[in-house]
Amino acid sequence: MTKKQKRTLYRILASGLLFLLGLLLPLEGAGKLFILLPAYAIIGWDVLWKAARNIINGQVFDENFLMALATVGAFFTGEYPEAVAVMLFYQTGELFQSVAVGRSRRSIAALMDIRPDYANIEENGLLRQVDPEEVAVGDTIVVKAGERIPLDGVVLEGNSSLDTAALTGESLPRAVAPGDPVISGCINQSGLLRVRATKVYGESTVARILDLVENASTKKAKVENFITRFARYYTPVVVVAAVLLAVLSPLLTSVSWQEGVHRALIFLVISCPCALGLATPVAIMAGSGMGAKNGIMFKTAVSLEETGKMEIVALDKTGTITNGEPKVTDLIPARGISEHELLTAACGLEQKSEHPLARAVLEYGKEQNIQAPEISDFQALPGNGLSGTWNEDFICGGNYSFISSQAEIPDTLKQQSEELAESGKTPLFFTGNGRIIGMIAVADVMKEDSAQAIRELKNMGIHVVMLTGDNQRTAQAIGRQAGVDEVIAGV
Repeated sequence: MTKKQKRTLYRILASGLLFLLGLLLPLEGAGKLFILLPAYAIIGWDVLWKAARNIINGQVFDENFLMALATVGAFFTGEYPEAVAVMLFYQTGELFQSVAVGRSRRSIAALMDIRPDYANIEENGLLRQVDPEEVAVGDTIVVKAGERIPLDGVVLEGNSSLDTAALTGESLPRAVAPGDPVISGCINQSGLLRVRATKVYGESTVARILDLVENASTKKAKVENFITRFARYYTPVVVVAAVLLAVLSPLLTSVSWQEGVHRALIFLVISCPCALGLATPVAIMAGSGMGAKNGIMFKTAVSLEETGKMEIVALDKTGTITNGEPKVTDLIPARGISEHELLTAACGLEQKSEHPLARAVLEYGKEQNIQAPEISDFQALPGNGLSGTWNEDFICGGNYSFISSQAEIPDTLKQQSEELAESGKTPLFFTGNGRIIGMIAVADVMKEDSAQAIRELKNMGIHVVMLTGDNQRTAQAIGRQAGVDEVIAGV
């Protein structure tokens, strides 16, 4: 909670305590007023202030005016508990709404982490750090290892691996080389890249995503728009009706003027639309809260309201259907090599790498109690693999294209690697002194409950689509395991 929300909560608690005392203590008249007036002042002073300020600015008929008129009127009729109760309910609803909005804003703030802080412009062989908005189309920017790509562009020089998870959800890094397009917001994991900007910052991928999310909060639910329109007409109608009741009752009936005013004030109290002010934020809060408990964020109130009518659900693959972290799934040593020898050599190479697949291999090695040996002459070849020396043996690890240039891969191992790739796994090959020593498969495995959840959605008549930035082959494999109706990859 923010400081303002905490202050509101403390006011609700303090006023609520006095309210209960006023109800429980055997007091009447001035004694009850002495307890309940401070309770009302604590919880309602800001509403009274807003109503007065809006009247001065010419905005008379709003919810603050009606709340103030109804509750002050309740005091004049002697209904002190009702005045405090109405204001307590109203402020509680406002607090719920504020908390719900705050949660959405924090989610948006987390997304802001993809915004690049600067761009390195290359001018006359020197680097100058500028705001991404100052970069023009055609300028050459330099992206160092660990930096975020500031604008969409094309690689001119350098080879590297890009972490695109924040933009595409792809769990595995994407290798890039000269001529390959790159999008803003991705993290350069290794190597130096020179990139020619193809779009200005305002038109870049990251800027469009941030703009989309930032403007989402302006969309109100249909019921909220209805309440706004309703209150515009309801408030003046109620006030006019109350005035007519106060004036016409004494004129047309035998009641006194005092009784007429008393009835008009009672009418205002019972006409106060506290349900309208409370029901919507409470419903949104409850729905958002249940979603948050189950790992779901509703971006707007419209999204929450329309959920009951949905016919199609689009699910992200990484971190939603899958765990979002690569794991070792298969260990296939070559003939004459033990699993222990293969895993030891692999852990030795991977312990000096920052690649997500390296972390997966090391984690598996830790589970198997493997002591990673010290590797000398270590080299990381971005987009290809790793090499180094262990006990005077030259060992390499990497993808098929790299390892096939270092050693001859047996047909059986080649066939197994193709089968693994078809099932959505990434095969890593390892060699020792020009001879294949085995293969380790790594994959972003599916969550245990994903298939069941998707079956339940389909049983409800909902068409389930899986979206992913991953490649088509991996996406289709995960899609088959999950049982989705449709797979859209490379987005």
